[in-house]
Amino acid sequence: MNQTIQDMLQRRSVRSFRPDMVPEETINEIIGAGLFAASGKNRQSTKIIAVTNKKLRDKLSESNRQIGGWDEGFDPFYGAPVVLIVISDATNPNRVYDGSLVMGNLMLAAYSLGVGSCWIHRAKQEFEQEEYRKLLSDLGIEGEWEGIGHCVLGYADGEPKDLPRKPDRVYWVK
Repeated sequence: MNQTIQDMLQRRSVRSFRPDMVPEETINEIIGAGLFAASGKNRQSTKIIAVTNKKLRDKLSESNRQIGGWDEGFDPFYGAPVVLIVISDATNPNRVYDGSLVMGNLMLAAYSLGVGSCWIHRAKQEFEQEEYRKLLSDLGIEGEWEGIGHCVLGYADGEPKDLPRKPDRVYWVK
């Protein structure tokens, strides 16, 4: 079987991470794969914010927890030490689709390099808040941006669940 397809069939979301930091070279390789995702009209209107700073990572996690309505102390990033935030130009009508393709590439690239990942939602709500719009400005990112998702990265603490695929999801018209 082709290695790419094998990776697609074997990749699973990780929901328990060890605290070990992923090497920067590996993070850059994952990001590079994300940036090569397909995009409508080749606009390439997504950006990736790589967060390895523990203080900012924890602040994002706490904001995400509050938006999600979980109890205090819960970490919606499951202990992952790296957060790749995908944002997309809010004026692009394909922003969610383009950003979703980036997220998919990030997760597959991570798996192929032995790094666990999980897509965490609520980036949209986070980047509607003033403090995160200011973060974009502080990073030199101008314009209107929509948060698409967080791709959390790290090394799995245990084996991720391998849930079976549901039946009756393909219909042929010949």
